[in-house]
Amino acid sequence: MTWETFSHEADVGVRGSGATLGEAFASAATAMTAAICDPARVAAQEAVSIACSAPDEEMLLVDWLNALVYEMATRRMLFSRFEVDIQADSAAGPGYGSPLHLTATAWGESANAARHRPAAEVKGASYCELAVRQRPDGLWLAQC
Repeated sequence: MTWETFSHEADVGVRGSGATLGEAFASAATAMTAAICDPARVAAQEAVSIACSAPDEEMLLVDWLNALVYEMATRRMLFSRFEVDIQADSAAGPGYGSPLHLTATAWGESANAARHRPAAEVKGASYCELAVRQRPDGLWLAQC
């Protein structure tokens, strides 16, 4: 799994890749943490469960990152480790598509300004440069 941030006008973009869609989403979450602080400074002490659903991979990425932003804000935590599982809902029935369901665990700790040295506050994921796709080399890419 790899991750990176990239400049985008007045914002910061996040990009993750991995062998599976779940790994790519986990890498994008690490990139989001990196937009705030060095993920290596965040201890994976406390586990938080997160679940969300969306009609497609791109909408699911936005929902996933925004769910993390919500958890960071309400729990006053930062996260550094993520396990993400994504499944299609086969019970949706014909003609309804297959909504995707994400279940994840994020590990982190309470935010500490002196130790974590936050550089920014993430307010939410947007649709700008949103892309989720499998690359020709087989790796998944997730960015926004």
